[in-house]
Amino acid sequence: MSLTHLLSSVTDRLRAAGCVFAEDEARLLIHAADTPEGLESLVGQRVAGRPLEPLLGWAEFSGLRVQVSPGVFVPRRRTEFLVRQAAALASPGAVVVDLCCGSGAVGLALLATTAAADLHAVDIEASAVACARRNLAERGQVHQGDLYHALPVTLQGRVDLLVVNAPYVPTEAIALMPPEARLYEPRVALDGGTDGLDVQRRVAAGAPQWLAPGGCLLVETGRAQAAGTVMLVVRAGMTADVTGSDEFDATVVIGRLNR
Repeated sequence: MSLTHLLSSVTDRLRAAGCVFAEDEARLLIHAADTPEGLESLVGQRVAGRPLEPLLGWAEFSGLRVQVSPGVFVPRRRTEFLVRQAAALASPGAVVVDLCCGSGAVGLALLATTAAADLHAVDIEASAVACARRNLAERGQVHQGDLYHALPVTLQGRVDLLVVNAPYVPTEAIALMPPEARLYEPRVALDGGTDGLDVQRRVAAGAPQWLAPGGCLLVETGRAQAAGTVMLVVRAGMTADVTGSDEFDATVVIGRLNR
């Protein structure tokens, strides 16, 4: 079968399965496959609803190719807005902590765009930690554990930027998410509790202990949760601002520790 006919055949199968960008995905899957049998396996899994990025082994994020493993949260384009906000605040030599790091995409993008000198990334999932370590290599330290409990105590009071994409989907809303997310991504990376703020409560409450004077906490959140996120940040003793982007369909709350 010629490449043209192969592309057409795969595109038709993906389009019939509901893939919006069927032709683009077909090209990527064909390029990723080593053998006809491998291609058939990849296309079959994609038609069955598996996310594209883990099948390819990578996701595009902030102009970078980030490794993504099956069962690891796939970085969303909206989170590029979080990276931009953090990069605008990063000073040379900044100490940066990426909580709920998943694949390590946020930290990797920050290293590519700033002169941050010391990056620490944290996730509770072993598969995410392994993936983040592959992405960050020797450029940052990746710790496994529950939020701040995973960090070296020597970082207390020294963190300039605390960047967080914690789960913020309300539990009942997970059933409404696309199957790619709710069936194939770890629940712990999606479920924010009844109001979507369970993890953010703990993040905000602990932030002042870890931030340096004048340090910033940046939290990606949902539009519906933004007011609640602001309240959590203010209750923790920080000032709070909300910024958003229609382009990225993203909302970020920025807390500043003024002491």
